[in-house]
Amino acid sequence: MLNIALFGPPGAGKGTQSKLLQEKYNLTYISTGDILREEIASGTEIGKEAKKIIDKGGLVPDEIIVQIIEKKVTVNLETRGILFDGFPRTIVQCYILEGLLLKMNTTLTCMLSLEVPNDELMKRMLERGKTSGRADDNEDVIKFRLQEYENKTKPVAEFYSEKGKYFPINGVGSVDDIFGQLTKTIENTFTHDYFNVVLLGKPGSGKGTQGDILAKKNNLIYISTGKLLRREIAANTAMGKIAKPFMDKGEIAPDELAIKLIEREIQKNPSAQGFVFKGFPRTIVQAYILDGLLRRLDTSISCMINLRLSTLDSIKRLHERSKTERSRTYDHNMEMILNRLDEYEKKTKPVIDYYKRQNTYFSDVDGAGTKEEVYDRLEETVKKAYKKKY
Repeated sequence: MLNIALFGPPGAGKGTQSKLLQEKYNLTYISTGDILREEIASGTEIGKEAKKIIDKGGLVPDEIIVQIIEKKVTVNLETRGILFDGFPRTIVQCYILEGLLLKMNTTLTCMLSLEVPNDELMKRMLERGKTSGRADDNEDVIKFRLQEYENKTKPVAEFYSEKGKYFPINGVGSVDDIFGQLTKTIENTFTHDYFNVVLLGKPGSGKGTQGDILAKKNNLIYISTGKLLRREIAANTAMGKIAKPFMDKGEIAPDELAIKLIEREIQKNPSAQGFVFKGFPRTIVQAYILDGLLRRLDTSISCMINLRLSTLDSIKRLHERSKTERSRTYDHNMEMILNRLDEYEKKTKPVIDYYKRQNTYFSDVDGAGTKEEVYDRLEETVKKAYKKKY
């Protein structure tokens, strides 16, 4: 996961930069200030207590902060990580954050501090006070808040500096320039941690349909070697010409082609959060190939799922597909269908045992039912695998 704490004094521009970082890196945004204002607006007990303190420019007690943070901090497969704005602000909160992230089997990637001189901060917040309507944007309160920052929050920088996770950023300049400095620092700091899914199953089990949906809904890159090979065949490329005789018979194309296609797709998506591999690997040799390809990225398979479907249902589905524009050459030939099913039993089932021996998260998911019913089961399995990994 990519977990970032955006640090800096009041008026440093954390809110503006947070929105840009949230969008670029697909992060869950947690702003203690925003959450507290929501509590205040709702008139909750926490909100009432917090309002008295905020109106005086003080820092809200950790007991309140913990309560509101715990409501928001969850493992979310749909985002890449968490962006904390305005938290932690004290040494105590540093340890609180460490504990919260530990419960999620993750940690803070970096703390980015926007450095802005006090006279510039005063100028910005007084200007903001003319339009914001916020009671804490007046000169006396601003001075108090800046002093509080110096007294209580600066030690946080030392805490993360000792861990090698604190990075000061010049907060004076254009929004784009500051954002550029932030992203450059993140890219130099973050060790990419992919979430990779292998989706297997008999011909007709719905791997293509479900794999595509799974990738789109979870911000992963869908890689189907079959789809890529058919694209090469349609374009009459050199790879396509080699693959066509195998594809026409419903057989496995040479591994050299799969390697080139998968490498190309990975290279095209350097910022990917992970990949869904549909129908690959289909043999033990291909399992070793995929492990090798992923090891070059310093990653591995996170989750291996087999869509379980009876042989009779597989045949029925392939027969129905033969009547549509999605039909494959082998869908029209019962002998080829039976050959592919036999190939799955002999060559692909051992792949499942291969990943089980590696303690890769594995699940058999019932592939019978509507597209929506199958996806719900698939998504639940993936969420469990994600929680186990992170």
